[in-house]
Amino acid sequence: MSNNSILIKNARIVNQGEVFSGDVLIKRGRIEKVDSSIQYNASKEINAEGLFLLPGLIDDQVHFREPGLTHKADIWHESRAAVAGGTTSFMEMPNTVPNTLTQELLEEKYQRAAEVSLANYSFYMGASNDNLAEVLRTNPRDVCGIKVFMGSSTGNMLVDNSETLSNIFAEAPMLIATHCEDEATIKRNIEQYKAQYGEDIQIEHHPLIRSADACFISSSKAVELAKKHDARLHILHISTAKEVGLFDNKKPLAEKRITAEACVHHLWFSDADYVKKGNFIKWNPAVKTSDDRDGILAGLLSGKIDVIATDHAPHTLQEKEGKYLEAPSGGPLVQHALLALLDLVDQKKLTMEQLVEKTAHNTATCFQIENRGFIKEGYWADLVLVDPANPFQVKRDNILSKCGWSPFLNHTFSHSIHTTIVSGQVVYENGKIQEASTGHRLLFNR
Repeated sequence: MSNNSILIKNARIVNQGEVFSGDVLIKRGRIEKVDSSIQYNASKEINAEGLFLLPGLIDDQVHFREPGLTHKADIWHESRAAVAGGTTSFMEMPNTVPNTLTQELLEEKYQRAAEVSLANYSFYMGASNDNLAEVLRTNPRDVCGIKVFMGSSTGNMLVDNSETLSNIFAEAPMLIATHCEDEATIKRNIEQYKAQYGEDIQIEHHPLIRSADACFISSSKAVELAKKHDARLHILHISTAKEVGLFDNKKPLAEKRITAEACVHHLWFSDADYVKKGNFIKWNPAVKTSDDRDGILAGLLSGKIDVIATDHAPHTLQEKEGKYLEAPSGGPLVQHALLALLDLVDQKKLTMEQLVEKTAHNTATCFQIENRGFIKEGYWADLVLVDPANPFQVKRDNILSKCGWSPFLNHTFSHSIHTTIVSGQVVYENGKIQEASTGHRLLFNR
């Protein structure tokens, strides 16, 4: 028997556009062998008959709220929610308190994750109107990207100085990820709705205030800057059908200079859901019309949109229960993202192969992640087994995010997460977190 080895038997493996039956052998954290049948006396054997084996999800956009906002969430809780949902790696945003605007603050987040995160991790360096020198010190080898808020943010993170924006796009040594909403358009819309409704603006007005025009104006500007400077641009959480037209599918993903992300909530909800869900589906950018939702899905299937993520951004239940103008935008999604996408597979909106492509393969390719995102020999074993015969109902007592609520509360998903493996360690199995070693810092082939 070999110590620190896992043999997964009889799985339905989904990888690189194929679904096939086979076994996977893991040794020393990496995938040693993938074959139709493997005979090996491993220290742990998992009978995966009837289960699908997927590469673990790589979520390129989460807000885990640490440091400074840990009453809402923290890396310890949210990484557990992630692995319970089959997400094995995350990339976390810089709008914490303090904002991650120096290399020293960035490194502190990595040190904290090394202590407590069950999932693999990376953190974005934040850009502001006045920290370009710090941004340019970022190491492309071990940092996922530079985050630019070209729309509403907290602290000193709204980059609205045209010269600064131009300099970032001209000089950044790595991928630039942008939040695109035009602040002037949003402010103008808020004033119009306040003039009409006073402080009694309703959640149904949210997609009209944070409008499709606001998104398109800002996304268009980002694309224009990227083309002008040949920058590596990745636009986050596309929320309108109109924005899809800004992207193309003419080149292989590895050769694209401009890429885009869709989020689970923009693929699942529409403005018709505000009546029942209220502030619990209040996000920035806003959930918009069913036509926008369908257009985003069509963009994914055509290859114009490249990856699916969550924009996991918890707030407390008390905060979300406030009036529209008081309630913050964002919600918890990492625990239920894969399950929601598997429901879309059941609805014939996605195939299993497309799900894996958009949540693992393409994210790894887009960010040039080293040795992750595929079920390939020599790669790190970041894997999830899902059970299509065992539905999962979201209840308050099985929500692992620190905030304790979910926009999917009481929904029954068609699949459940059976086992999650992170860097070769079983971290979730049979409904329980396994206290294995912590995840690894992601590295990038740049």
